[in-house]
Formats: sequence, structure tokens, C-alpha cells
Amino acid sequence: MAWLHRTWSRLRALARPVPEIPATLWLQVLQKYPFFQALSLEEKAKLRALSALFLRQKQFSGAHGLVVSDAMALTIAAQACVPLLHRGEAEQAIALYDDFVGIVVHPGTMVAARDMHDEAGLISHRRMMLEGEAMQHGPVTLSWAAIAQDPLQQNERGTSVVIHEFCHKIDMRNGGADGYPSLPGHFLGLASAAEARQTWERTWASSFQAFGHAIAKAQRFGEPAPWLDSYGATAPAEFFAVACEAFFVNRSHFAQEWPQLDRMLAGLFRPDAG
Repeated sequence: MAWLHRTWSRLRALARPVPEIPATLWLQVLQKYPFFQALSLEEKAKLRALSALFLRQKQFSGAHGLVVSDAMALTIAAQACVPLLHRGEAEQAIALYDDFVGIVVHPGTMVAARDMHDEAGLISHRRMMLEGEAMQHGPVTLSWAAIAQDPLQQNERGTSVVIHEFCHKIDMRNGGADGYPSLPGHFLGLASAAEARQTWERTWASSFQAFGHAIAKAQRFGEPAPWLDSYGATAPAEFFAVACEAFFVNRSHFAQEWPQLDRMLAGLFRPDAG
């Protein structure tokens, strides 16, 4: 029944016309973010087409009385579609997000209750502060306060909560978020899907371990903190999403810090580049 509901939701969305994004509004959104400005003219045109499809298919709602304006919705849509730019034609690429419709935007940081399991198997109930959350086959929830942070500071840190959460969605295409998304065919030119998976898992596992060690050294011994958001050390899925947002927002810095992961993400998100 859940599959049937998603199918009907998608058919209703496809029946709506593709919205025309006003040129003035589109330029206002593009000009705010350095990583948008770095795109080629061809990439910007495709991003606009993807954003229009995204806006047709998704339903935005504001929490706690927040009114989601056209500019806010387009800001989210454009960032969400950046990972799709080189994943085939627009209609094919946007299908990576076809498992949900709703996007809930909160005015500020969200508070979520979570059950935490320690090494002894004991369960504790905690309240966590979140800037975003992606549910498998469910909605994406975002904090507008996090999205609206200074774009130049986000560029310097390599952060985007929108890209982070939508890369979780891509990760979830083959199951729960675990940092091991479905890989495109002929990934990095490797001979088989098995070899591609082994290469991905080996590279990410060793990098996640190294990142955790670097975070621990910074916290315990005062060594310089890694550039990537330390939240990536909490789980392989979060490490993947943190790496993805850095890859898209400030690729030059990311490639310098993590050349092996840059190669992995280029193979995942830019398979048409060979």
C-alpha cells in the first residue's frame, strides 16, 4: 500500500505543469552562492530545468507558522538538484528523488527525541538538536535558519544542509542510509559491480576511520581540527553526507583534503565525465 500511495502521489505531481521560474528570482538565488556561480552556463541551464521539475513534484510546508516563499522554495530546490546535474537527462535524474513528496521547513533548529544505545546495550532517551533530517520513503525536514546562514561562510566551511539531506536520500535508494549508495554502471571504469563496491567500501571505511582519529586527536589533545564538519565522525552515513556537501560547495578544498574521496564522489555524481 505504501508503494501504491507513492505511485499515485507521483502521478498527481506529474500531472501539474512545470512551473516557469522567473529570471529575476533565478538570478537572485544563483548570485547568493559561490558554488552556483562556479557552474558553467550549460550546468546552470540544466539546474534551472531540474529545479522546475523539483518544484512541480514536491510539496513545501512551513512549521510553526513559517510561510515558505517562492525564493525559499527555489533556494532549496536548486541546492537539492546540484547532485543530479550529471546523472543523466533531467527527467531521469530527478527520479532519484521519487520516493517522497513532502518538504517541511522549520524556522529554526529542530528538537528530536532519540533512543541511544550504548556499548552495554542500555538505552537512553535524549533530545537532539537537528538542522535537517531525511526519512526513508518519507519527507525531508530542514531548518531555514541553517539554510539562510551566510553563503560565504558556508562556502568556506564546505557546508549545505540541503545538499547533506538530499545526499542522504540518494544514499537511501538501496536501503537505509549507510554511506554505501547504489553506484552507476562502469563506476570509475572498474570491470565489475563487485569490484566497484569493494573499492568504494574499502576507501570510505579507511577514510571514516582516519577522520574519527583526527577528530579524537583534536578534541583530546588540542591538535588542529579537520576541515570537514566533525558531525561526519558520528556514523558512516553522516560521513558520506558531510563529504558530499563539501564536494559540491567547495570542491577545490575538499579535493585537496580528501583526494581519494573526491575521486569516489566524482565517479558517483559525474559518471558522464568518464
